[in-house]
Amino acid sequence: MKGKILILFLILNVSFAFAQQDTESARRDIIKFGTEAEIANLIQMLRAENVDFLDDEIIALVENTRNQRILTSVFGFFGERGRGGLEDRAMRAIVERDDETNETIFSAMDYLGQLRIVDAVPVLMELLDTEERRFLNSGFRNLGRASSGDSEIADEVAEFLVDFYIYRDPGADNLSVIINAIGETGSSKGVPLLIDIAANTDERFPLRMAAVSALARIGDEDGLDAILSNVTTDNPNVRSTAVEALGPFSGEAVDRAILDAFRDSFYRTRIAAARASRDRKLEAAVPFLRFRAERDDVPAVRDEAIRALGAIATEEANEVLNNLFSERRNPDRVRILAVDMYTKNTGGRNFAQLIIELDEARRRNHTNLYNGFLRVVGETVIDGDTSEIENIATRFMLEGTIMERLFALDMAANNNLTSLEGHIVTLARDRNEGISRKARRIADQLGIEIPEEEA
Repeated sequence: MKGKILILFLILNVSFAFAQQDTESARRDIIKFGTEAEIANLIQMLRAENVDFLDDEIIALVENTRNQRILTSVFGFFGERGRGGLEDRAMRAIVERDDETNETIFSAMDYLGQLRIVDAVPVLMELLDTEERRFLNSGFRNLGRASSGDSEIADEVAEFLVDFYIYRDPGADNLSVIINAIGETGSSKGVPLLIDIAANTDERFPLRMAAVSALARIGDEDGLDAILSNVTTDNPNVRSTAVEALGPFSGEAVDRAILDAFRDSFYRTRIAAARASRDRKLEAAVPFLRFRAERDDVPAVRDEAIRALGAIATEEANEVLNNLFSERRNPDRVRILAVDMYTKNTGGRNFAQLIIELDEARRRNHTNLYNGFLRVVGETVIDGDTSEIENIATRFMLEGTIMERLFALDMAANNNLTSLEGHIVTLARDRNEGISRKARRIADQLGIEIPEEEA
């Protein structure tokens, strides 16, 4: 009987190995021979699985195609991961734009901008010099991004954009795009123009807001007075933008303006105050943030207050976070966000309590709360003794749901739990392809070898 079971076990393992090989082979065949729809669907699957083992094959594919759907899918997939390899193809799409669709050119520009490819700056400037209306918006936006990786190039681009704004005709709908692009360069060359726009009370509100935000991105002290001048303006949207723009700056006037903004009746200004406090790690804001996190009637304000407390991360701030998490009458989103911030700040000091609340949420069938706590558990990195998280990971690996087993693998990876080698090897042979693939990836990360006969 034992012999039959062993034979069956080996047959299943071999079958699984062949099935996995067949899947990878089928995907490579799609890249080589598939239709645009099949390739686009494959890209969606790879995006969902967050895997990169087919990147080289995909790069080879786009080098020799002008298919718009394939190119836009691939540029988007690589761009959102910050994955290089398509720079030359993207620049070629812009240079040879008469042979490409508009969608391909836009996606190529976005890719170059997302990866901040300095070598693309001359190509983008040449495109903008044509003043073709269809390319201006995307061209300005991505030129600013692409130039930010080199200070000398950024200065050149900032001057180019200022010149375009003042002396050429980009169209009213592109003015704020140019302002934002100047901010993206990070160059002080654009600060005088931005100050003029931000301080001009006769200027349109959207342009003043864009200029204030751009000054914040550049972070030049010369722009601070222009930002402060908008903190008390009558228009609530300009006011909230100016408060949030104070984050990169320092000084008594800045601190006072941020704290005063917590009293603003316009909720976006209170959100801006929380974000500026977060950026500044402003300890003086902790009492205001606690009040907002506990009592504000706008959920988005409470969320931003909690995030700011997490960034400030003093003992007082962490105590507020732990209290927000521990109070079961608080909304689920408040408890989940608070425990996430607290756990990251303290190296899992509250891990035992987190597991108690996790199990309580499951017992009460509070699905959203349980899933939120489970995600935090999966992301936890323990400082010191890892026995508790090892026990939970083992429990999930042995008897958990698909989601619990996936998060258990995260726990193993995040905490270097090589003691779970046997369970990880077992999950690498799981019938669920997502679990097996993730287990194999984490086994490789932890230096765990999957025995040949069990693969």
